Amino acid sequence: MTGLRSLSVLGATGSVGASTLDLVRREPEAWRLVALTAHSNATELARLALEFSAEIAVVADEARLPELREALAGTGIATAGGPAALVEAAARGADVTVAAIVGCAGLAPTMAAIEQGGVIALANKEALVSAGEVMTAAVARHGATLLPVDSEHNAIFQCLQGNNTAHVRWITLTASGGPFRDWSWEQLSAATPAQAIKHPNWDMGAKISVDSATMFNKGLELIEAHHLFPVGLDRLRIIVHPQSIVHSMVEYRDGSTLAQLGPSDMRVPIASALAYPERMDTPCAPLDLAAIGELTFRTPDEDRFPATRLAREAAQAGGAIPAVLNAANEVAVAAFLAGQISFTRIAAQVEDVLNAYMPVAPACLSDVLAVDGEARERARQLMEAA
Repeated sequence: MTGLRSLSVLGATGSVGASTLDLVRREPEAWRLVALTAHSNATELARLALEFSAEIAVVADEARLPELREALAGTGIATAGGPAALVEAAARGADVTVAAIVGCAGLAPTMAAIEQGGVIALANKEALVSAGEVMTAAVARHGATLLPVDSEHNAIFQCLQGNNTAHVRWITLTASGGPFRDWSWEQLSAATPAQAIKHPNWDMGAKISVDSATMFNKGLELIEAHHLFPVGLDRLRIIVHPQSIVHSMVEYRDGSTLAQLGPSDMRVPIASALAYPERMDTPCAPLDLAAIGELTFRTPDEDRFPATRLAREAAQAGGAIPAVLNAANEVAVAAFLAGQISFTRIAAQVEDVLNAYMPVAPACLSDVLAVDGEARERARQLMEAA
C-alpha cells in the first residue's frame, strides 16, 4: 500500500480487532490510529492504545473508565467511557473504520462511522442482519464504502470484482457445518456447550461458535449477503464445505464459477478490506492444496439444522423480521450456554418468537433497537413459560 491512512478499530480487543492490529503492527508506517475501543478489557485497551499511539481509547463499560484513565495518564491519549462515548469515537471519522463490536451494541457506532463517509470494514453481523435496509440507505446517503470482513462475504466481494451482477447465476456461501455436522438428531439433543464451542476449523468466541454449530451463523450470513449483494434471494444458496478452504463462490451465466480460496485465518479477509483496492502482505502460510488432498461439498440438512430455513424466511419477510430472528437467537444461545435449554431447543425457541412477534418495518436505527429489545423480552418470556 502507498500513503498514510487513518484507522479506527471498534472492538480492538476482540478476535477481529486483534487480527486487524496484528496486520497494522507489520506496516506501522502505513497507518495513523484514531480510535480504539473495547467492551470492558481496560488493561488490554490501554496497552494497545500506547503501542499504536491512538488518539483516543474508549471502554464501553463506564465502570472500567477509571482504570483506563490511570493506565493512560500523562500519555496524551484521550480516554472516555460508556455507549455514547463509543458513538463519539466512531464519529471522529477515519479513512478506514473496522466495525467489530459484537451484538447490537455495535449498531450506533457503526452508523456514526457510516455518517462520516470513508471505508467501513464491517465485521458486525447485526448491522446488516438487524438493520440492513436502514444501514444500506445510510451508506448510499453519506457516500461511504462498505467492505465485508466476514470470510464468506469478503470472498464473494472479491469474486464479483470487475463483473456485472446482472450476469450472476448463483452466489454460493460455503459453511463448514460446525462441530456437529455429522451428528444424529439424538446426539444433537444431548450436545453440551463445551462440545458446541469446539469449532473444527476456526478459533472463535463462544456465541459465534454456537451459531456455527446450529448453522444460524450461515443463516445470518445469508441475510447479510442479501443486503451486500442484491441479486435476489433466489440466487443465494448455501453449501457445506467441511475443509473451509473455499470461502464462497460466484457462478456466472456463461457457466464460469469464480471461487476465493484461502487458509482459515481471518487476517486474509481483513487484509483485503484494509488494503482495498490494493493488496497487502499477511503472515499467513500459502495454501498447499496437495497436502490438503481433497475438497468436499454437500447439501445442508435443514431437518437437523433448521436455522438456515428460518433465516431465509426472515429475509423474505424483510422489514423487522430479521432483527427479531437475530435477537431471539442471541437470547436462546445465551440460555443454552447457561445450561437452561438444550441445543436443539435453540432453533425451536427462535421459531416460537418469530411466530409470536411481527412488528412493523423499522424506519430508523432507534426503531431497530426498539424491535431488538422487545424481541429479546418476548424470547425470555416464552422461555420462562415453557
